[in-house]
Parts: sequence; C-alpha cells; structure tokens
Amino acid sequence: MSVSTAPAPAATAFAPAPAATDVVPAPLPVLGRDVRVPLVTGGEVGYAALDYAASAPALQRVWDDVAAYAPYYGSVHRGAGHLSQLSTELFENARRTVAEFLHCRDDDQVVFTRSTTDSLNLLARALPAGCEVYVFETEHHAALLPWREADVTFLDAPHSPEAAVRTLERALAARDTERPALVCVTGASNVTGEVWPVRELTAAAHALGARIVLDAAQLVPHQAVSVRELDVDWIAFSGHKLYAPFGSGVLAGRADWLSAAEPYLAGGGASRTVARRPDGSVAVEWHEGAARHEAGSPNVIGAYSIASACRALTEAGPEAPAARERHLLGLLRSGLAEVPGVRVLSLFGDDAPRVGVLSFVVEGWNSSHLAAALSAEYGIGVRDGLFCAHPLVHALLGTGAAEQAGCGTGTLNAVRVSFGAGTPDEHVTRFVTALRELVTRGARWTYRTENGRCVPES
Repeated sequence: MSVSTAPAPAATAFAPAPAATDVVPAPLPVLGRDVRVPLVTGGEVGYAALDYAASAPALQRVWDDVAAYAPYYGSVHRGAGHLSQLSTELFENARRTVAEFLHCRDDDQVVFTRSTTDSLNLLARALPAGCEVYVFETEHHAALLPWREADVTFLDAPHSPEAAVRTLERALAARDTERPALVCVTGASNVTGEVWPVRELTAAAHALGARIVLDAAQLVPHQAVSVRELDVDWIAFSGHKLYAPFGSGVLAGRADWLSAAEPYLAGGGASRTVARRPDGSVAVEWHEGAARHEAGSPNVIGAYSIASACRALTEAGPEAPAARERHLLGLLRSGLAEVPGVRVLSLFGDDAPRVGVLSFVVEGWNSSHLAAALSAEYGIGVRDGLFCAHPLVHALLGTGAAEQAGCGTGTLNAVRVSFGAGTPDEHVTRFVTALRELVTRGARWTYRTENGRCVPES
C-alpha cells in the first residue's frame, strides 16, 4: 500500500465552456449515491441529495484516499517516528496541492482552517489598525459578520453586475485614502447561484487602493478558479463544499497582513520559543508563515481530503463540473417554468450566469411545508429558510410579502435547490415532477409545526 503525496498540476483558470453539442459529462462518483430512505406513504426510495450548497457529498475518490492513509496517521510536525514524518509530508504536500489548484502566486500563503467562516474570521483578526471594510449586504453571514472590530461599510444589494462595480467604486472613492481598506465579496451567491463580477470588482478595489478577499465557498466547487487571473488578494473556501469531509477550510493569499498580525490562536505550533522572564512573565517568539495561524494539532485528514478533492477535480477537467451543472440547470429551469406559482429569486436577472444553486418561492406554500413534503413523500432533500444570508433573502422577497399558508413559522422564506458534479439527471427531474404534483394536487400527508419546523404527523 502506498499513499500519494505528489502535488497536482495547476488547474486552468476559467476554462471556456464546451459547445452545446458536446456530450454532457457523467456524474462523478460520490458517497451516498445508493442510499435509500423511507417514505411516510410507505416503502423507500433512493435519496435525491439536492442540498450541495450546504454540504456536498464526499467524492468516492476522496473517501478512498483518506481510507488508504488512515492506518498511517501520525502527529504532524513534531514527531520523529515514521508515521509522523509521513503525515507531515502529506500535510505540507496538501498545502502545495491547494496552492497549485488555486493557481496562487509564488509568495502566497495557504493556511488551513476549519471552514470559510473560520478563514474570514482569521483574516478579520489580521486587519491592520484603522482598516476599513466594505461588504455588500448580499453576502453570506460568514462574510458579513466577522468584521465587527473594524470600520465597516455595508453596501446595498446591486441589481446588475455593472451596478455592483459602480456601487463599490463610489464607496471607495469617498473613503479616507490614508487608511488601509479591504473589500469582501462572494464569487457566487449561496442563495441565487449568480456569479459575481470578481475580476471587475478586484480591478476597481485595486485602482482605489483597497485589497479584496473572495468568499469562494460556492464558486470553487463549481468551476476552476485562479487567484492569479482574478488578482484577488485572498481567497477563502470550505472543504465540505468541495466534496471533502472532516471540517476543514482554506485561507490563501498575501502574506504581509497575516505575518504582521498576532496569531489567530495562541498555543503549540504557532510558537517558536517560549521562555520565562526574570519578572515571572512569559516571552514568546511566534512562527512566521502559515504555522503562525495554525496553532494546535492540525487536521491532517481534513487537509489531505481537500487536496484529494483538488486532484480529483483537476483530473476530471476544469470544464466538467460546469458543463454538467449547465445541463442540470437547463433541466431545472425548464421544469420550474411549467409549475404554476413559482418565482425564481434573482438579483441580476434570468440571463445571469449561475452555478448549480437556485432558490424560489411558490405562491400559497410555506417553504418549510414544501421542503418537508418533498422529503417525507418523495425522498428529496432540499433546503428552506433564509440560508444564512438574511439581508439578501429579505431584499429578494420584498418587505411587503404576505404570510405563507400551511405549517411552519408563517413568515415568507424560500426553498433552495443545489447540485454539483455528483448529481444525476434523475434527481433533478424527480424533483421537478414532485414539485409539480405537490403544487397542483397538494400534499398527501398531514404536517404539523414542531420547534418552528414543519414535520409529518406520525
């Protein structure tokens, strides 16, 4: 048995889309594709996982790689034994693989974290004194909330990519140019799936003396991303969106602010030397580089799983997931158009480029009721609510919306369908059929409210 530690070749940045006549790539093998779930109406059915935007299933390739490594697991960086040395090699090679997958610059750092949320909170702790932060209200809470110690300007939701750039330019042009500034922007919305104009926003930020961090949690799993091509200063994403389990994430980008900041966590691994002073206090010399912000025993399996996912997606071809998702989006959009009362949520309009994420409301239906019926009666898993992006969903729904019928909270929320490289056509077509039946015929089961959620009566 051998465990590969070789880094993957660099991913091509934003490869051109295949022509419409090209064959649609087959789904990549993922865990759970054969899982069957019970129905309240009797029997069971294969589970249709359509909540990739929350957590994508692990690629079978990733799971196999981790299983092959698991017997060789050892402590990282501080052990002399063979397994410790092997684990350290895997961990550091994982860092290089991620850097190449993201097409990072030569002097960029890759810091392993727990998630996108953790990555952006780390960067928030590393902001230089007096830094101003600019963030659109449309962001996921992971990108909206970490900047509480900074001087934050929240920007209104734009209604076109061009408007987003103009809004940012106006805000930055009015700032105090003597102070450092950071822009935080999503690559693709976790609510609408719409792709944001990252290159243009980056150019605007840099032209006006600001840096930019890209929340790529919903972008990296769906298309190839190049830090060099986009010219962003930092990028953050989560492993569990990228078909890799185990609670790991990445913050990659420029080293200077991270090197100048106090360690994100104080403890072993971040400290180079620790000594008692004559006055009884403790003197600490902190590490430079990524180790400065990776205190404690690192999640070597999580880092290795991210690297494995990067290799798998690179080998599949950077255009394959995007081509498959365009096909599935076509099936979904055409199917929803035939269901009465459906309104698809969008900031930029129907023609805006999207990844495999789409949210909608149905006239007369409570979103919790609809999601519960899809699960209990059809074995389909979707997400409902406000998707940890409350200001955006409220802006999309409108403040004057009426309450929804049925069980649940009574407030107007949305239903989200999301998919990716492992989704077969049948999951999307089954969802459209189920939604049409529920909307036209009604639910076949009785539901009640429990802790604010709609659940089937037992």
